[in-house]
Amino acid sequence: MSTPPDTPNAPPAARSGRRLLVLLPLVAFLALAGLFYGRLFSGDPSRVPSALIGRPAPTLDLPPLEGLTRDGKAVPGLASADLKGEVTVLNVFASWCVPCRDEHPFLVELSQMNGFRLVGLNYKDDAGNARRFLGRFGNPYAAVGVDANGRAAIDWGVYGVPETFVIGKDGRIAYKFIGPLDADGLKTRLLPEIAKAQKAS
Repeated sequence: MSTPPDTPNAPPAARSGRRLLVLLPLVAFLALAGLFYGRLFSGDPSRVPSALIGRPAPTLDLPPLEGLTRDGKAVPGLASADLKGEVTVLNVFASWCVPCRDEHPFLVELSQMNGFRLVGLNYKDDAGNARRFLGRFGNPYAAVGVDANGRAAIDWGVYGVPETFVIGKDGRIAYKFIGPLDADGLKTRLLPEIAKAQKAS
């Protein structure tokens, strides 16, 4: 009669085989966790490709940020029709987003350039806080659409704020910049993509 492998009298080879079977799922889990961790922190997240590049911009029908004015006029909301006919740069921002404050001076600088329209998508924000944010740091946007529940951001494939899109004259997404703009990102990445979109027929 043979002895079950998990009994104290089992041969040493049988006991070690049982231990390996018990440890195998743990080893597999640790290997997968290590792989996931390595992939998560490797590379530049701002270079993650977007599945929307080259496709028509998702539908927009966002109300304006109530009470927001620019040059004495009410700033309009965002609609899909606004994204055709000229190059548009759409920036996703929120007053609660710390990196949005860091990038804001570069958006103000961008708004002083010609040949495109800069608009904002205000993401899951309080209207009063958003107005104060733009009042304090300056309003670079020709239009601001309020995405109170984040539905539009989901349609646009937004990973998190801030993000910036370049939309061509044909209403298709030409480029996506993930994360806050800085001097280098503006000069070497965003502005060349805007210029490309301006030259495209």
